Amino acid sequence: MENMTNAMPRINEPAPAFEARTTHGVKKLEDYKGKWLVLFSHPADFTPVCTTEFMAFAKRQSEFAALNCDLLGLSIDSYYSHVAWVRNIKEKFGVEIGFPIIEDLSMKVANAYGMIHPGAADTSAVRATFIIDPNGIMRAMVYYPMTNGRSIDEFLRLVAALQTSDANKVATPEGWQPGDKVIVPPPQDVASAEARMNEGYECTDWYFCKKSL
Repeated sequence: MENMTNAMPRINEPAPAFEARTTHGVKKLEDYKGKWLVLFSHPADFTPVCTTEFMAFAKRQSEFAALNCDLLGLSIDSYYSHVAWVRNIKEKFGVEIGFPIIEDLSMKVANAYGMIHPGAADTSAVRATFIIDPNGIMRAMVYYPMTNGRSIDEFLRLVAALQTSDANKVATPEGWQPGDKVIVPPPQDVASAEARMNEGYECTDWYFCKKSL
């Protein structure tokens, strides 16, 4: 169990496969082939911070869909608890949760994704968020402590940034937003470095150049 708990997926490697019961039926990782996926865990149903996060994800679900990206939640709670919580959120807050939530009583998925951190809690998944690309490759992982909620704006931004980098073979600077200038990869040899300043980019120096898309 210790080895399972300490297992961690790796960026740019295949995301751990799973098959799990959810509030929308059985889901597998392969069901999301051809789409981006944001898989996120939360410590427990009926907890205040998690409730705010789930409502925020739900309100922005259409924006993720516009990026060809699905949402999938998880906690180590039962299917029945998930259903009751979803119904409670709709009744008390007027927000409908339109994405599935994984039941993970066995902690199989949570362990495979390194969501269990004994220093935080022995039987609860921390606030972990994973961005998986259409080929099932892990592209980003972000962990938050139990006490602090995530920013959904950042995950929308990060999905858009990853897609921009893939499509254009560029990097994105700090705080990049769609429409901002992107960073051109630095030259890899002396001759290219000499030529870089005359290639039409917005260059501060040979290694730091931007362009508009």
